Amino acid sequence: MGLFEVLLLAVGLAMDAFAVSICKGLAVGKVSKKEYLLCGIWFGTFQGVMPLIGYLVGSNFVKLISMIAPWVAFILLSLIGGNMIKEALGPDEEVSPGFDVKTMFMMAVATSIDALAVGITFVAVPVEIIDSGSLINVVIAVIIIGVITCIISMAGVKIGSVFGDRYKAGSEIMGGTILLFIGFRALITHLDNANTLSDTETIFGMLIPLIGTLLGSLIIYAQKAQLSDKMRAVLVGFSSGIMLSAAVWGMIEPAVEGFGTDVHKGIIPVTICFCVGVIFQILLDKFIPHIHVYSDITEGPESKLSPKIKAVLKEVIHHVPEGIALGTIYAAHFMKTEWISSSVALVLAIAIALQNIPEALNVSLWLREAGTKTGKAFLMGVVSGAPIPLLGIITVVLVVLFPGLLPYIMSVSGGALVYTTIEEIPQIALKQDNDRGALSFAVGFAIVMLMIFL
Repeated sequence: MGLFEVLLLAVGLAMDAFAVSICKGLAVGKVSKKEYLLCGIWFGTFQGVMPLIGYLVGSNFVKLISMIAPWVAFILLSLIGGNMIKEALGPDEEVSPGFDVKTMFMMAVATSIDALAVGITFVAVPVEIIDSGSLINVVIAVIIIGVITCIISMAGVKIGSVFGDRYKAGSEIMGGTILLFIGFRALITHLDNANTLSDTETIFGMLIPLIGTLLGSLIIYAQKAQLSDKMRAVLVGFSSGIMLSAAVWGMIEPAVEGFGTDVHKGIIPVTICFCVGVIFQILLDKFIPHIHVYSDITEGPESKLSPKIKAVLKEVIHHVPEGIALGTIYAAHFMKTEWISSSVALVLAIAIALQNIPEALNVSLWLREAGTKTGKAFLMGVVSGAPIPLLGIITVVLVVLFPGLLPYIMSVSGGALVYTTIEEIPQIALKQDNDRGALSFAVGFAIVMLMIFL
């Protein structure tokens, strides 16, 4: 392994630290030069020390390190990310910079612990940067890794601070969500014995719905005035039609075939699981405080959370069955399941993305009308779609590890999707002139039906 390979390795290892540094900048906002340097030194030092430790302990502990490293990263990043989201959802108050020893130590360990295994590879693939002993070459390599990580981490803090200073609460939520995602990714990749996550189609498919959420939230910058009641009814009708069609033709109908050729036998477990999905969604509605935008409907237990946060939580609840549904279909696609068309996965991802556009626009506009600044409303709209790829990846790995669960999970997600869709329909039916909303519902339903069967 020469100098060029070490440089590439250093950049690759620094990416987690870079992402976490951006999150740190998002959460803190204004950052001093001392804090830039402090963050860089913490991440750079640990990213350099871990490979050195791995090299010194050798291959005797490779199995143990590979086993515990993802769990450590998952636990630490989940704790930090969860705390960031908790602070963002809490009452507005002055937050400490968060560069204390405890916080930085946890972050540095979480982002560098996987580099232990890299150090072990230095035993099998010797480092040859200069004409000297192997230990000297390894020391030079880890110094290069540490310095590059330090520089990249400082840049990450700067990038994050630019946005964090402007859009504080929304940035904290996004930063915490990113940390949770990185932690889940480390753990799920470790548990993914079938290497599903190396399949680029699966990863891209998980991100398509998030693109729809991003586009919907972006429209807030072009849409200065609030939408009319008729236009909102059209958007709600269109997205509801899409979801109901996806639930019926993309989830429930193929799930019946998944239980065998005898339709009469398959419909029984599908019906039971369908009811389980409905109950699951009812429980989410019951135990998570949330508010339906542009209506007086508030659900869940009493909470001190602001209406703005409750509006985002409503979107999160709505996206839970979408993420599970997307994960099951992509798992079926990855396993080449015969009773599900290979094109259904992409169709479902596009369908969810299409209905996410008006949903994200509605919630972002409502947040702005409720007094939230445009930038913060945009960020909170984007964050509301984060559960889809997160739950999608978890579901993919679960189904690949336990293939027999596929038709059951499809039926459950189908029931949950139908329930969440029915919740939105009163926003169309209660309008005096609801023909446009009803027509857009039919259009959305027909479009997805055609996409699935064609």
